[in-house]
Amino acid sequence: MKFIQHSTFNIQHFQSIQHFRGIQHLTFNIQHFLIFVFLNFCTLQSGAQSDSCTLQISLLTCSPGQELYSTFGHTAIRVKDSVTATDIVFNYGTFDDSDPYFYLKFTRGVMRYALSVQSFNDFMQEFMQEHRGVTEQILLLDCNEKMRLLHALQINAEEENRFYNYHFYADNCTTRARDIISRNTSSPVVFRNILPEKHPTVRQLIHSYLDKGEQYWSKLGIDMCLGWHLDTRVTNEEAMFLPDYLMTGFDSAQLNNRPLVGEKQTVLSEPVQQKNSKTLFTPFIVFLILFLAICVLSFVKREWSAKALRLFDGLFFLLLGLLGIFILLLWIIRIDTVCRNNLNLLWALPTHLPVAFVLHKNKSWVRNYFKIVFVLNSILIITWFILPQHLNISFIPVALLIIFRSWFLSKKY
Repeated sequence: MKFIQHSTFNIQHFQSIQHFRGIQHLTFNIQHFLIFVFLNFCTLQSGAQSDSCTLQISLLTCSPGQELYSTFGHTAIRVKDSVTATDIVFNYGTFDDSDPYFYLKFTRGVMRYALSVQSFNDFMQEFMQEHRGVTEQILLLDCNEKMRLLHALQINAEEENRFYNYHFYADNCTTRARDIISRNTSSPVVFRNILPEKHPTVRQLIHSYLDKGEQYWSKLGIDMCLGWHLDTRVTNEEAMFLPDYLMTGFDSAQLNNRPLVGEKQTVLSEPVQQKNSKTLFTPFIVFLILFLAICVLSFVKREWSAKALRLFDGLFFLLLGLLGIFILLLWIIRIDTVCRNNLNLLWALPTHLPVAFVLHKNKSWVRNYFKIVFVLNSILIITWFILPQHLNISFIPVALLIIFRSWFLSKKY
């Protein structure tokens, strides 16, 4: 059994989603056993002494990486004890990828993640190898709060409690860390507003990281698969599903009219990255070139061009139909709502799949079908930027190509 330390949004969920991480062996071996022994010893020692504040608890925020699985960063909780000389990390971002049905469950949204415990040095090893930064915020909790939080983490790390159903923006490693800290303080943690006056949507928050990481094709796949639920505006605390936003929220948070965070320090510096030159291999440019090439080819009156267009039309509408079936399948089978109400089905019609095999038949219903497709996509282009769902602009050349070829097919014969 192995575990993958996962960043907050794995959508890769839709590439090799997968994903999505550096793999370490989850072997609750002697080292892990000793960690729990030390923790329990620490609890007993702290309860027996008048000064139990040998514990230091902090929030670790890991910077985004270069790969898709690490684009959104990571969050964990560090617990140090100066008496027992233990230094461990509670990590909610691990999952087992050895399950033979893992990818099927992932597609359905059934993602079983777990809280794992490892030494601080082991935790840091991966981020050192990936040249990612780690920031530590030491929490200003009193002794009783530290003990409550440590006890809650210990209980949560037990085998029967450590698993949970992952949701990439509602229940992940970052929200779990925030919630267990907030639930074990003597009074509520007060978070100040960290968002602009016009709150962003979930999709806009995700896009900001994908754009920064130049993950344009991943952004395209995410926008294609996820419906308009991502276009709801987030509240202040909902935005804290992203590690950077939780770190910012903790910076100004108050507990009993005092700061929640004391010292903030860089545990691992992030090396200065040289900016890569802008790539021209973006979805919009690729699809635009394809659209222009087919437009030119459509007006070339040659036998070879007619054969090329015949082949293109069949493959093009076949692919659109397959994409439509995939989008519809995600809408139906996923147990969460992130793939529902997906307006990409307006251009990726599942009905294109069977029609792709007869589109060059001299049938009146085929011509009428493409007349409907022509009108539907023309309306879609006109209303593109006022729909309740943000549609990726890279699909505009695709919709224009559908309009263009539908017009030709509706007039054929």
